[in-house]
Amino acid sequence: MRKKRMDVPAQACARLLLLSLLCATGLCQWNKNNRCVLSRAKSCTECIRVDKDCSFCTDESFEEPRCDLRENLQRYGCGEGSIVSTRGQMQTQKNSSINTSLKRTQVSPQGMYLRLRAGEEMSFNMDVFQPLESPVDLYILMDFSYSMSDDLDNLKSMGQNLAEFLQELTSNYTIGFGKFVDKVSSPQTDMRPEKLREPWNNADSPFSFKNVIRLTSNINHFSQELRKERISGNLDAPEGGFDAILQTAVCKDKIGWRKDSTHLLVFSTESAFHYEADGTNVLAGILARNDEQCHLDSRGTYVYDTKQDYPSVPTLVRLLGQHNIIPIFAVTNHSYSYYEKLHKYFPISEIGVLQEDSSNIVELIRTAFERIRSKMDIRADFTPRAMKTEFTSMMYEKTESGSFHITRGQVGKFKMHVKALEYVGGQHVCSLPERDRQGVIQVKPTSLSDSLTVSASVVCDVCPCEQQQELNSPKCSFHGNFVCGQCICHPGWRGDTCDCSPASSPNNEACIRPGDVEPCSGRGECLCGKCQCYSEDLVQRFDGAFCEYDVLQCPRTSGFLCNDRGRCSRGACACESGWEGPGCECPTSNDTCIDSRGGICNNHGRCECGRCICDMASLYTSSTCEISYSLGFQAVCESIRDCVRCQTWGTGSLKGNCSTCHLQIQMVEELKKEEAGEYCSFQDEDDDCTYHYSLEGDPSVLPNTTVRVQKNKECPPRSFFWLIPLLIFLILLLGLLLLLCWKFCACCKACLALLPCCARGRTVGFKEDHYMLRHSLMSSDHLDTPMVRSGSLKGRDTVRWKIHNNVHKQGFASPAATNPKDLIPYGLSLRLARLFTQNLTKPDTRECEQLRKEVEENLNDVFKHIPGCHKLQQTKFRLQPNSGKRQDHTIVDTVLTAPRSAKPDIIKAVEKHVSHEAFNDLKVAPGYYTVTSDQDAQGMVEFQEAVELVDVRVPLFIREEDDDEKQLQVEAIEVPNGIAKIGRRVVNITIIKEQASSLITFLQPAYSHSRFDKLAKIPVLREIIDNGKSQVTYRTRDLTAKNGRDYLFTEGELVFQPGETRKEVQVPLLELTEIDTLLNNCQLKQFAVDLLHPKYGAKIGRYPQTTVTIADPELVDGVPSMTGLAQVPQSPKGRLSAPLNPNARALSSREISFNWFPPPGKSLGYKVKYWIQGDPESEAHLIDVKTPSAELSNLYPFCDYEMQVCAYNTLGEGAYSDIIHCRTLEEVPSEPGRLAFNVVSSTVTQLSWAEPAETNGEITAYEVSYGLVNEDNIPIGPVKKVLVEDPKKRMVLIENLRESQPYRYTVRARNGAGWGPEREATINLATQPKRPMSIPIIPDVPIVDAEGGEDYDSYLMYSTDVLRSPAGSKRPSVSDDSEHLLNGRVDFSFPGSASGSLTRTANTSYHQLSSHVHQEHRVMGSSSLTREYSTMQMGHDSRKPLGIPDTPTRLVFSALGPTSLKVSWQEPRCEKEVQGYSVQYQLLSGGEVNRITIPNPSQNSVVVEDLLPNHSYIFKVKAQSEEGWGPEREGVITIESQVDPQSPLSPVPGTPFTLSTPCAPGPLVFTALSPDSLHLSWERPREPNGPILGYRITCEMLHGGGEPRTIYVEGDNLETTLTVPHLSENVPYKFKVQANTTQGFGPEREGLITIESQNRGAFSQFGGQQYLREEVYKFPTEYTTKTSISHSSLDPHFTDGMLVTSQRVENTSSTLTQEFVSRTVMSSGTLTKQVERQFYEA
Repeated sequence: MRKKRMDVPAQACARLLLLSLLCATGLCQWNKNNRCVLSRAKSCTECIRVDKDCSFCTDESFEEPRCDLRENLQRYGCGEGSIVSTRGQMQTQKNSSINTSLKRTQVSPQGMYLRLRAGEEMSFNMDVFQPLESPVDLYILMDFSYSMSDDLDNLKSMGQNLAEFLQELTSNYTIGFGKFVDKVSSPQTDMRPEKLREPWNNADSPFSFKNVIRLTSNINHFSQELRKERISGNLDAPEGGFDAILQTAVCKDKIGWRKDSTHLLVFSTESAFHYEADGTNVLAGILARNDEQCHLDSRGTYVYDTKQDYPSVPTLVRLLGQHNIIPIFAVTNHSYSYYEKLHKYFPISEIGVLQEDSSNIVELIRTAFERIRSKMDIRADFTPRAMKTEFTSMMYEKTESGSFHITRGQVGKFKMHVKALEYVGGQHVCSLPERDRQGVIQVKPTSLSDSLTVSASVVCDVCPCEQQQELNSPKCSFHGNFVCGQCICHPGWRGDTCDCSPASSPNNEACIRPGDVEPCSGRGECLCGKCQCYSEDLVQRFDGAFCEYDVLQCPRTSGFLCNDRGRCSRGACACESGWEGPGCECPTSNDTCIDSRGGICNNHGRCECGRCICDMASLYTSSTCEISYSLGFQAVCESIRDCVRCQTWGTGSLKGNCSTCHLQIQMVEELKKEEAGEYCSFQDEDDDCTYHYSLEGDPSVLPNTTVRVQKNKECPPRSFFWLIPLLIFLILLLGLLLLLCWKFCACCKACLALLPCCARGRTVGFKEDHYMLRHSLMSSDHLDTPMVRSGSLKGRDTVRWKIHNNVHKQGFASPAATNPKDLIPYGLSLRLARLFTQNLTKPDTRECEQLRKEVEENLNDVFKHIPGCHKLQQTKFRLQPNSGKRQDHTIVDTVLTAPRSAKPDIIKAVEKHVSHEAFNDLKVAPGYYTVTSDQDAQGMVEFQEAVELVDVRVPLFIREEDDDEKQLQVEAIEVPNGIAKIGRRVVNITIIKEQASSLITFLQPAYSHSRFDKLAKIPVLREIIDNGKSQVTYRTRDLTAKNGRDYLFTEGELVFQPGETRKEVQVPLLELTEIDTLLNNCQLKQFAVDLLHPKYGAKIGRYPQTTVTIADPELVDGVPSMTGLAQVPQSPKGRLSAPLNPNARALSSREISFNWFPPPGKSLGYKVKYWIQGDPESEAHLIDVKTPSAELSNLYPFCDYEMQVCAYNTLGEGAYSDIIHCRTLEEVPSEPGRLAFNVVSSTVTQLSWAEPAETNGEITAYEVSYGLVNEDNIPIGPVKKVLVEDPKKRMVLIENLRESQPYRYTVRARNGAGWGPEREATINLATQPKRPMSIPIIPDVPIVDAEGGEDYDSYLMYSTDVLRSPAGSKRPSVSDDSEHLLNGRVDFSFPGSASGSLTRTANTSYHQLSSHVHQEHRVMGSSSLTREYSTMQMGHDSRKPLGIPDTPTRLVFSALGPTSLKVSWQEPRCEKEVQGYSVQYQLLSGGEVNRITIPNPSQNSVVVEDLLPNHSYIFKVKAQSEEGWGPEREGVITIESQVDPQSPLSPVPGTPFTLSTPCAPGPLVFTALSPDSLHLSWERPREPNGPILGYRITCEMLHGGGEPRTIYVEGDNLETTLTVPHLSENVPYKFKVQANTTQGFGPEREGLITIESQNRGAFSQFGGQQYLREEVYKFPTEYTTKTSISHSSLDPHFTDGMLVTSQRVENTSSTLTQEFVSRTVMSSGTLTKQVERQFYEA
C-alpha cells in the first residue's frame, strides 16, 4: 500500500511533464481550435469569411488579434459598436395551410428565404400531405421486338382487366401505351430494304419509339387501338428502351401527363438495354450526346434516333424525378439482373418478374403500385453548388434509396436542412461565380407539381467599413489608408501607424528595457524603435513592449496553461467569458454551488471559485453543504437502531433501559422518500416485522437529531407449516411411480424406445471411415457411401451431410470465389413422390418427356425468384439403391445454372420445399435432396422406421487438374428430425490417379459441316500406351447453335476395344428454318462436343472438346451467309469430300511436310495448293501427289505459308480441306544494313546500323566489334566486342577513342539459327566533320568506353527508356534508327538456283545542294513470284504523295458476341478513288498477326470471329488507292465475358458481354525549349473511367536526388500540354501522367527524357531525310530491278539530308509487293513510326 502511494506523485509528475510538452509544441492550447485567430486574417472581409462565428474589431486602440470570436473581442476590450459580424437570415415568404379534403399532394410552407454564411446550417419544418386516393396516370411502354410477340397477344386481351385494376386504385385515372424497338441503323437493325419494309412476317417496319395511345380515360378506345398493333423487330439483343423512356418523360403534353396525378411508367421488356456511349455497340463517339428534348412528330414517332446517342442512367434518374414519373420495370427472368441493378438508382421505383408471355402483368403492376403507395421521395432540384440539402423525419423511416415509408391520408412532418459549404473543389465558396452561390431550390415530394421554392444564397458581403476607408490618412503617417480601425500601409512602409520603412535609421535604444542589455530582451527585432517579437510555427511566442513576456509562462491549472480557458498575455491569463482567477480556474457563475433544493450552498455556506465553503463542515456534509445520506448513512442507521426500538415499541436489547437514548422520536403514518431522502429499514426479532425510520439533521450531533418513525410495521403472513407433510408425501409417491416404471421397462424391452424415462437412444454414422479409389478402375463420377443406424429402429431420422473437395490442400474448407457473380452449374437431386418405371430412362418416350416438363416447369417457377438463376437443363431420372422403403421411388437429377452468390438461397429454397413435400404442384418425398456446386455439395438422407442402412450418393468432383492423389471428406452435420445421435461423423475418400493407359482426344479443335450433310461426323482418336479396353463419354452442348433448332442433342459412350484407335461421334443436323434464314448474317451457328468421364485408365488428350460450325446455305439475298468462315464446299453426289485432319510441320528453313487422312471413297490422287500467307490464292503453287502426304520445298526461310488439299476421282476434284498454316524454320540472318556514324567529337562517335535485309527469323541480338587498324586495314591491337541484346536498339555510343586513329567496326546479327555474316566499315573520326547531337539517342543506348580493359564487353551506362532531346530544339524528342549510306558490296546465294548467286552493287556519291543518285541492278533467272519490301523515312517538311489515302477518320468497335466483333471505320479523304481496305489484328501481348483484305471500297466494316474473351487486341485499318497504301488507324479493344472455369478461353453461353479499352493517357511527347525547360504533351485516355477532371504529373530524377515534383492540370482536352521549367542539363528525368476522374486517379503513363547540352549553333529548320528501300525476294529464277536514289542537303553540318529511293520491279508475270513504311523526322523534326504489312497485286 505504501508503495502504491509513492507511485502516485511520480505518475502525476509524468502527466504534468507530458502536458507541458504538448502545450509547448502547440504554444497555446487555447487557440488551437480557434479558426478565427489561426487564420491571421488581415482584413475585415477576409475575417468574416473564415468562419460563421468570426467577428472583426474596428477599434483603432485594440491591441489583441482583431479577428476572433465575438465574446473574446468583448472580453479583451472591444466595444459592441466596434464589432463587425454578419448573421444568417431565414424567413417564410408563403405559407398556406394544408387542406386534407383535397385529393392531391400538398406541401407547407410554399416559399422560404435563406441567407447563410459559409459553413452555416439552417433547418425548418415542412409538412407534406399525400391523400388516400389520388389521380393516377398509367403509361405502358412495351418492347416490340419479335421475341415479345406472345406478350403483345396477351396484352391485347387484358384491356378490361387493366380497367378493373385502375378502378380499384382510383376513380380518376388515365391509361396510355407506347412501343419501342431500337435505333434504325446498323448493327441494331437489318438495313436491307426488304427488311426495313417488313423485318418479320406480318410485322411493322423497324422504329425507335412511338407514342401509340395518348393517356386517356376511355378504356374502350385504349383496347381498340391496342388490338391494331403489330410486332416489329431488330437484330442485336439489347434494346433502345432508354430513348423511349426519355421521350416519355420530356414530351409531357404529347404523352398527356396531368399536373396533380401520380405518374406511373410501366417498362416491359425481356432484353437488356443500350445506354450512352456504351461502347458495346457501335454508336459510341459517332452520334452526338442526347439533348434531352422532345422529338416526337405529329404521329408520335421519335425522329432523332439516328441523330443522337442513347441517354445515360443519371440522365434518366434526373429527368424522371423532375417530371414526377415513377418507373415500374416488368422484365423477364433472363434480364432481371440488369434491371435489378438499374432500379436501385431511382429513389422510388419497383421491379417485378414478368412471365415469358406477360400473362401476369396486371398482377405485377398491382403489387408494384401497393409498394409505391407507401413510399415518398423528396427531391431538391437546382441546388447551387455551394449548398447541400438533406431531409429528415421523426415520423417516418428512411429507406436506402433516400425515400420515406409514409402513411397516406395524414400530414407528414419533415425537416429540411440547408447547409452552406465552406469550400467547393478546393475553392472558398465566396470565390465561386454568383450562379454557384445563390439560386432557387425546388423542393418536390413525389407526384407534387407545385413545389416548395427556397431562395437561398451564401453571404459573401464586404464589410461596410472597408467601403469607407480614409486614404493617405494622417493616422497612418500619410503612408497608408485607414480601414476598419487599422492602417493598411503603402508598399515600403510598415508598423501600426505606417511610420517605419527599411530606409529609416535604426533606433535600438528605444527597444532596450531598463536593466537589459539586448534589444527586445533578445526575443525580437527592433524596427523603427518598436520591438517585433519572434514567432514560432506562425504563432506569437513572446509579447510585451520589449518582448519580455513568454506566452508559456502563465499559471497552469491541472497542467493546462490558463486552465485551457484563456490565453497568456503579458505574463497574465486573459480568461474567456465565464472564467476568472489567476489561472482561469474559477467559473464566474454559481451553477456548481446550487444544492438539491435550488439554493446556494444549502444556505449554510458561501460560493467561492465555483465551490461551497460550508459554515459547519462535518463527515456528513456534501459539497453543497447539505446533509448527505450516502456518507456513512448505514452506519448511523445501525447505531441508533436499538434506541429507536426501545423508545418507540419497548422492544430490543435496550428494552426497559431507554434512558441512554436521547432521540427526538416523531411518529408518522407513512415515510415519503422524496421528503426523507433515504430511510432505514430493519426487522424486529421479536415479531419478525419490518420497521422504517428516517433522520433529520446532522447525524453527528445526536441530541439534536429528530427521528421520524413509521407507525405501522410490515409483518409477514401467517405460517403454512401444515404444507410440509403434504410435500413429503407427494415426493415419496413420485419416487414409487418411477420405480414401477423402471421395473416395467426391464420386463418389456420393446417399451425402451417409447418411454423417455428408459429409452436407450440410437446413433447414425458412416459405416467406414476411409475409402481408397483408383481412378483407372472408376466407372462413375460418384460413390454410394453407406450410412448405418444402430440402436432402436423405431421412429424416423433424417441426417444432413456435406462434402468438401481437395481437403489434402491447406485451406480446403471454402475455396474463395474469385467473383460472386460467376455463373456455375448446380446439380440438384430430389426424390419424387411417384414410382419409377423403365420408360423414364428413355428420353424419347412420352412419359419421360411429360415428367421432365412437369419437373422443369415447377422448379423453374420456384427458382425464378432467385436473381440470376437460369432455366433447368439436363433433367434425368433414375433409381437410388439402398434408400430404405422408398428405393423404388423416382430420383430426378437436373442442373441449375446460377451465380455463385445464389448458393445459400438455392439451398434454403430446396430445404423449404422438401420439408413441405412439394415444389408447387410437383410432389416430392421428404427427407432427401442433394445440391452440388463446383467444389462442394450438401444434402439430406432419410432413415424410415425399421431401416438400418441407406446410401449417401457422394459426387467425386473428378477434374483433369486434380492432383495425383486427392482427398475428399464427407461429414454428417446434424440430425434435424429424429432422436438419433451422430456416431462416426466423417468419412475420407482418397482418389489415386495412375498413369494413363491411353489418351483419347478429338482430331482437331474445330470442324465445319453443312446442313446438307444432315449428319456431323467428328473423329475421335485413341493413342495406346498400355493396350487394353478404354471408354469415354461424349456429350453435345449449345453455343450459338441451339438443340432442337439447329441440331439434336447427342450423348453416349465410346468403347475402344484392345487395338482400336479410332471412333466417330455422329450428331444429326437440322434444316434451316425460315426465322434462321432472316438472321443468317447475324450469328455463326456453333455447338460444342465434350469428351467426359474417361474410364479403364484412359485420360482426355489434347482436344477435350471440339467446336462444330454449321455452314448455312451459301447465299441469302445475294449476300454471303458466313463472312470469313472456311465453309466446306458442297459437291454433287459421287464427288469426294474434303480430306480429313490436314496437318503440316516444318522440316527445315526451306521445307514443309504436309499430310492428311483420305476422305471416304476411292480417290485417284490429291492436289495440294500452297502460297505465302497474305498473298491471293490465285498466285498459289499447285502440285499433284498420289499419296496422302507431300513435301513442299524450295521455300523461303521463316516465312508463313498457307496450304490446303483436295482429292480427285474420275468425276473431278472434290472439296478442299480447311486452310492450314505453317511457318518454315529460321536460317542465319544476312549481314546488317549499312553502318552509319554520327561523329560527336574526335574521340566520341555514335554508331548505328540497319536491320539485315534477310532476317530469316527473329533477330535476338547484335554484336559490335571495333579495334585499331593500320593504313593497310590490318588490326594492330585488341578487338573489343559489345553484345546488344535488345534487337530494337541498333545503336551504341563509343567514347574515349584515340584521336586521329582509324578504327575498323563490324556488326553482325543473331537469330534462332545462329550468328550471320558481318557488316564492316573503317573510319577515322579526325577526318569527319563534327556535328552536335542532333539525332536523339534511342532508348537503351549502350555507352561504351573504348579505353576499358581487354575484350571489354560491358557498358558504363545502360539507361532504361531514356529519350535525349537537344536543348533548344523546339521539337519533340523521339527515337531514331536512321542510317547513312556507304559504298559497299553484298553477295547473296540461293541453294539450288540456276545462277547460284545474286550480286548487288551500290555506288554512292554526294554533292552538296545537288542531287545524289544511286543505281542498282539485279539479274537472276525468270521469275514466278516477286516480293517487294520498301522502307521510307521522311523529314518533317516532306509531303504525302498525291493520291495516297489519309488515315481512316474513325475506328469503332461493336460487340456481337463474347468472341465476335464488328469493326467499322469512316472513309478517309483521298484525291483519288479508294480501291479497298486492309484490316490487321493481333493480341496486344503478341502472337499471330491476322489480316483481312477488303477489295470493295464501299464496305467500311468487317466482322471478326473466334476472338478470345477477356483478351486485348490491337486493330489496324488502312486504305488503298491506285497510288498505294495510306497510313493506318490503330485501336485497342477487349471483349469482357464470363468464361467456363474449366476452359478459360470459352465463354459461357448466354452470359452478358461488354467492351473495354485502356484508360491510361496517350503517349508522352517531349520537346526541349531550353537547357533547363521542356514542353510535355499527351492525348486523353481512349476510355476514361468516368468524366476527366484533370491530370496529375509527377517529375523526378531517374537516379535519385532532389524532391519529386507533382503538378496538377485541370480540364479535359483531346491533347493536353504543359511546360516544365527548372530542369538540369544531361540529367535523366522520369515523368508520370495520370488522369483524374470522378472515380479517382487512373493508371500511369511513364516517359523518360534527358536534355543534352549543345556546343554548336542553332539547328537548321530544313533538315530531313527520306529513304526508300525495296528488297525483292523470289524463287531462284531470273528477275530485274532498277533502283534510283537521290540525295540533297541544305546544311552540310547540321542536317542529315534527304534521301529518296524508288524501285520498280519489272516482270512479265504478275508482281506481289509488300510494304514496310516508317517515317522519321531528323534533326529538329518529329518522329512518328508506323509499320504496315500488306500484300496486293501490282
